[in-house]
Amino acid sequence: MPDRKQAITALTMSTLAFTICFAAWMLNGVLVTFLVDNGVFRWTGSEMGTLIGLPVLTGAVLRLPIGILTDRYGGRPVFTGLLVLAAIPMALLGSVGGYWGYFLCSLGFGTIGAGFAVGVAFTSVWFPKSQQGTALGIFGAGNAGAAITTLGAPALLGSLTGGGSNLDAWRLLPRLYAAVLVVTAVVFYATTKNRVPEGAAQRKLGDLVAPLRSTRVWRFGSYYFLVFGGFVALAQWLVPYYTNVYSMSLVTAGLMTSIFSGPSGVIRALGGWLSDRYGARAVTLWVLVVTAVCCALLFFPKMDIESPGRGVIATRAGTVTAVSSASVQVGDVAYELRTQPPGARKAFSDSDVVVMPVIHSWQVPAVAVGDAVTKRQVLARGVTHIYFQANVWIFTALVFAVGIAMGIGKASVYRYIADFFPQNVGVVGGTVGVIGGLGGFFCPAIFGFLLDSIGLWTTTWMLLFATSVACILWLAVAVRAATARHPGEGGEAVPD
Repeated sequence: MPDRKQAITALTMSTLAFTICFAAWMLNGVLVTFLVDNGVFRWTGSEMGTLIGLPVLTGAVLRLPIGILTDRYGGRPVFTGLLVLAAIPMALLGSVGGYWGYFLCSLGFGTIGAGFAVGVAFTSVWFPKSQQGTALGIFGAGNAGAAITTLGAPALLGSLTGGGSNLDAWRLLPRLYAAVLVVTAVVFYATTKNRVPEGAAQRKLGDLVAPLRSTRVWRFGSYYFLVFGGFVALAQWLVPYYTNVYSMSLVTAGLMTSIFSGPSGVIRALGGWLSDRYGARAVTLWVLVVTAVCCALLFFPKMDIESPGRGVIATRAGTVTAVSSASVQVGDVAYELRTQPPGARKAFSDSDVVVMPVIHSWQVPAVAVGDAVTKRQVLARGVTHIYFQANVWIFTALVFAVGIAMGIGKASVYRYIADFFPQNVGVVGGTVGVIGGLGGFFCPAIFGFLLDSIGLWTTTWMLLFATSVACILWLAVAVRAATARHPGEGGEAVPD
């Protein structure tokens, strides 16, 4: 049995190191927004989305090889080396002069995202299977590092640049992050003891990657694409979302984003406990359902539009003899009109709390006295005015619910891995992490593409809704197939 004190130390230091890694990994969400908003660089929405997602891409791709290295050599040397290596391009980020320099440095410091694969493998070997869900949930709370950046980086940028008077001082921020990474590496190496799975040194590469032939691995990866990739994407994308849709300052947008990212990271520990108690499948299903429902409610954009409504049609030919806002008379036939309500076209402010859409319809005469009209000619056109505030607090509450669900889901997916692949947590966890990390890269890029193409910020939620529904359907198909293979069993007794 592992030494209990060393196990607690390994979990504590892995969680701390992962928190720092995640804070550094999420830097571009704030920094890119700051640089564009202040005119330092003139990047399009698609370019912003790409730069925001680039570190996530590198971290995702490296999770599998880093997971394999951790299974073979242990987390102490691998985590230490990763922290030091990532600090180099992070420091160089402060010297770039344009898009491609920023692009390359973002790819470089993104390697820090592979720290998750190290931590999962290193943490799991210190705890028995019955406690791995809780331990991995605690470790995964390091996702809260996203909140450290979204909360602290905007204020730090304001301080470093003198409130915008010396914009070039933004270059100090990545250098500070690089210094923190190096210090974390030294502390981690000095306080932890290395440990590897039994027989790992004798296992061949083919044996290590053999589990990847299982469809189950890729299904778990699809869940993680949503709950982790979606979380990573939103932890950065919500900053420009709030600044553009709700006209917030960067500092305020960072604060609002932390309402999503902070609790989502911390709640992961609860997700691990729930998965230990109720089973990974049940918890994951509820996570997917809650995410789908909340994203569906976020579909509707902030709007103040006027659209054609139901008009008034002449039932027979004749000459218009009278016209008013309330009626149109053709010959001896009077057609009543719906007049504009007193509250129509009211100018609401963002300080007003308008929960439901405000819809008014009325009719406006389309003819004048003396006009000759034919049967079925339009006498009055319909006007419908729709105002939907997309109230920022209701929006934030729904986003908070999405964050909580994703935080729990991140733990439940890895509990799935510990259940089915206990000897290959590093490799399988690394692979699932790759897929999740790819979600963190592709989602911001797709968000930016959809925004540029359609012009609606709420396409973000449409994409996440579609992904949630796809995951629910795949889980249902897997459970149905497993039940058919194991008749007479039910619930978590049936392996999916």
